[in-house]
Amino acid sequence: MTSRRNFLRQGGMALGAFAALRQVPGLPLGYYPPDAGETLADIPTDDQIRALMADALNAAKAAGAGYSDVRIGRYQNNFVITREHQIVQVVDTDSMGAGIRALVDGTWGFAATRVLTTDGVAAAAREAVAIAKANRIAQDRPVVLAPAPAVQATWNNGYTKDPWDVPVEEKADLLIKANGEAMKAKNVKFVSSVMYFVKEHRHFANTDGSVISQAVVRSWVPMQITAIAPDQSDFQNRSNTVQPMGRGYEYVLEADIVNNARRWGEEASEKLTAKPVEVGRYDLVLHPTHLWLTVHESIAHPTELDRALGYEANYAGTSFVSPPEKMLGKFRYGPEFMNIQGDRSQFGGCATIGYDDEGVKPEEFLIIKNGVVNDYQTTREQANWLKWWYDSQNRPTRSHGNSNGDSWSSVQFQRMPNVSLLPGTKDIGWDDLIAATDRGIGIMGDGSFSIDQQRYNAQFGGQLFYEIKGGKIVGMLKDVAYQMRTPDFWNSMDMIGGRKSYMMGGAFFDGKGQPGQVNAVSHGCVPSRFRNINVINTGRKA
Repeated sequence: MTSRRNFLRQGGMALGAFAALRQVPGLPLGYYPPDAGETLADIPTDDQIRALMADALNAAKAAGAGYSDVRIGRYQNNFVITREHQIVQVVDTDSMGAGIRALVDGTWGFAATRVLTTDGVAAAAREAVAIAKANRIAQDRPVVLAPAPAVQATWNNGYTKDPWDVPVEEKADLLIKANGEAMKAKNVKFVSSVMYFVKEHRHFANTDGSVISQAVVRSWVPMQITAIAPDQSDFQNRSNTVQPMGRGYEYVLEADIVNNARRWGEEASEKLTAKPVEVGRYDLVLHPTHLWLTVHESIAHPTELDRALGYEANYAGTSFVSPPEKMLGKFRYGPEFMNIQGDRSQFGGCATIGYDDEGVKPEEFLIIKNGVVNDYQTTREQANWLKWWYDSQNRPTRSHGNSNGDSWSSVQFQRMPNVSLLPGTKDIGWDDLIAATDRGIGIMGDGSFSIDQQRYNAQFGGQLFYEIKGGKIVGMLKDVAYQMRTPDFWNSMDMIGGRKSYMMGGAFFDGKGQPGQVNAVSHGCVPSRFRNINVINTGRKA
């Protein structure tokens, strides 16, 4: 237990560190937001940012905060939109500011500012403390933060080609060439494509003594290819062809969209003559480019601890994986070979980060272990809600590093890490699962879906559907969707691929919270087979 004397000594050491950081030449710093139409100018240096973070924390402590943290970040977006042989739009956004949390008597307050001066951040810090004091009247239970070591670190996600160094003409030319290749496919009439890039420079400090700087780049190249029947009786789309990744422009080049676009166009055209699926029960062989979304909706969201405990309900509901006392170590989610890992460390993962927005180094943890619920996604505040479980397992009570804010102006809260189905022990893949299936449907690519407010009943479509007979693909199907109850579905899984078949899919825009925030996340998967699943026909009616 931390004594009052130790607390004061540690707090004094932290404040001493902030005071040392504050001695930076060139201050006081003057950064103000640009007028409409202007770009950011006079961006603060890293040393100046560290000094401003120290100013904010000192102001928060002086105003009465027992704990405080500050994030100063620059968030940039760039996207190029094309259609067929023309550029539709080019957009750049650039935003920078500071967000400050303050904890007073177990209650949070938060304030943000775009005015990056000593007076600006200090005023925001005092406002965060005032909000925390006002919020005490509505306190449910006092916030108690799980321990986390003080960290001084820098980190980046390993991108090798900064998209902001690539001329817009080069980006647009690559997209238009890919569009042109897709248009060569029979019946393809419309093609749209986008390059979307995000770059974040994140700086964090807290009154525990952590000071962290990080740089992250994410990239995505969505395309939509539309084929129309010669008699205009039908149209079919091929989209979601390239998964988003936490990498730079090198990933766009590796995706080789120009050489792949013709094949994607031919797949869209082939769907026009595909046979409508017959309603019934089938064995499903799900490719990682499809299965990632099923993992996302039916495993990753319901194992967010705030959702499971009812603190997150307005945005897409709560969770059937509740209460934790009846689930942890008891509830069978799937077969014994099913292991679901949460992490923020996979190279290229959209949620991969060195340190979360509470300064915690994320860890790898098993959400589902040998088919049974083993853990939830947590932050420093939430980890103590499961202390009883961690104590029973002789595990330390610590955050898994799942705190994130989508901007400097957004308060950080629990957000999904990369959540992945781990490979099996046998080194098999998609072709092997097809060969082992007598009557089934193989599904590639993610499509439309619907899921209930507790993530229990769901329906999923896809992009490409293949009829399987006698261990072989015998043709393409269309209008396919499968229905599921989450635990029944996952317990029907009887085969999974090995390490060589592992792939990552993901979402560039995953929403949560009110006011809503957007997170990027990846889900690693292997091809998997599910037995006797109900399939419906979604065909459009005349």
